[in-house]
Amino acid sequence: MTEINRKAGVIWYGDSRNGKGMISTESQALFNEPYTHGSRFDEHPGTNPEELIAAAHAACFSMALASVLRKKGFDPTQIETNATCTGVTKGEGFEITRMQLHVRGDVPDIDESTFQRLVMETDRVCPVSNLLREGLEIKIESTLMQPVPH
Repeated sequence: MTEINRKAGVIWYGDSRNGKGMISTESQALFNEPYTHGSRFDEHPGTNPEELIAAAHAACFSMALASVLRKKGFDPTQIETNATCTGVTKGEGFEITRMQLHVRGDVPDIDESTFQRLVMETDRVCPVSNLLREGLEIKIESTLMQPVPH
């Protein structure tokens, strides 16, 4: 078994409503990226935890689908996954409740029903889907870009 560790760090200054923070990742894909109460709960510039969770889920799902397709004998040209992480206020707090994935695949020589079946199979093996599944609802809509005519 190979263990893989990926790191990110945050520095936060001040209280949760008026403070500000910086997020950085070990790879420096994010380097001192700002986030604030306004970037999380309003439309202010900067990132937020929900956006980062959505990005992680979309990235993982696309790679997992490409792997499932390859193992089933298909050679995908392109997998596009967009994720929407939804949260709601709950009492005095906030709760993440749903992740919506929109998946589009350009996969030669596959029919629509096989593609849909493999997307659902991917949801069961995607590491981020499996991590998130216990805490929130995951909905998936998928579209095959170039279905094979029957």
